[in-house]
Amino acid sequence: MENKSMSIRHADLSPKIDLLVIQPTPFCNLDCDYCYLPNRSDTRKIKPDTLRQIFATVFESNLLSRQLGVVWHAGEPTTMPIGFYRDAFALAEQARPDNLILTHSIQTNAVLIDQAWCDFVLETGLQVGVSVDGPAFLHDRHRKTRSGAGTHARTLRGIGRLQDNGIDFHAICVLTRQSLEYPDEIFDFFADNDIGQIGFNIEEIEGANLNSTLAGNDTEVLLRRFFHRFLDLVKQHPGVLDVREFNDAMTAIAADQDTALYNHQVVPFGIVSVDADGNISTFSPELLGQFSDAYGNFIFGNVHQGGLADLEDSAVFQKVRREIEAGRSRCRKSCDYFGVCGGGAPSNKYFEHGRLDETETMYCRLTKMAVTDIIVADIEAELAQPDTASPAMAGGRSL
Repeated sequence: MENKSMSIRHADLSPKIDLLVIQPTPFCNLDCDYCYLPNRSDTRKIKPDTLRQIFATVFESNLLSRQLGVVWHAGEPTTMPIGFYRDAFALAEQARPDNLILTHSIQTNAVLIDQAWCDFVLETGLQVGVSVDGPAFLHDRHRKTRSGAGTHARTLRGIGRLQDNGIDFHAICVLTRQSLEYPDEIFDFFADNDIGQIGFNIEEIEGANLNSTLAGNDTEVLLRRFFHRFLDLVKQHPGVLDVREFNDAMTAIAADQDTALYNHQVVPFGIVSVDADGNISTFSPELLGQFSDAYGNFIFGNVHQGGLADLEDSAVFQKVRREIEAGRSRCRKSCDYFGVCGGGAPSNKYFEHGRLDETETMYCRLTKMAVTDIIVADIEAELAQPDTASPAMAGGRSL
């Protein structure tokens, strides 16, 4: 999934649904070469009866939190017509319990964003994330059409339409081996295009993407150099860019000893994912429907065949839950960075190691450990200066 931020709250692994990921279609209009989705040429569309049953299944569950985010994802959501979302939002509202705060969001490549989409976003409050990898020479290397053409100009056109309509959005930038050579150019791209909220995903070994340009021996050195330089640029230009990875690290470092990172991906039903046929999974959304003999393609049930409580009776669910918890427990015992990670991403453990009870992954090393070290070093350097204090150290949490 594109947005991998986590949250800090009092330690609690009791099941509570905070996020519902719905796949309206597996189809994507682009063919990005690092995409993890295996069936992005599949044009199936979710049916109204399935949508209605999804909302009934989730909203009637005793696992529901008071706030629920619905993410339309796992394919390009804007390939579905606006009328589909208008009807889907109406179905959700009809089924919504009175005390439930409900939000909807999409992660889009933005090439289909037009004025009609902007009008719909303004009308409904739909939250928008845009996938863009910086300047054209980096973006177009990987984010291509099915005919092999670059998509940068079309993505920027969609971004411009959002901005012309005063629509706030965040951006996700995927870092590849090539990206790490260009921190200044990437910073300048986002700053020059008035894109103020960004998060960095790494090119992961995940799903259909069996290899990564970041798997080289020198990658960690290059990535640390990249983030160190990017942090310098952010500090030199205050208020220009808000970077998810820096914020997450600072929040975790500053948290007091009575709080812990709440990692939705290791908590059963923290994230509920449903595909276009109504098949249900939980834990990492990227696992749903991925081929696996050992784990039954990570499908634990179907919304047309019972409630969420029935999933817990599944032998596959019990196996996955047991192994994820074993991996989380091993992370807690063995990793000094557990406080900023919360047990890692099961999807990365599976796709990198073939198991769910593993510990360290490339994702951990490059997005958690490296960034945390850089932020800690920066805080320590600031504290070493006379009359300097960093708000990130409030609470004095030790890593």
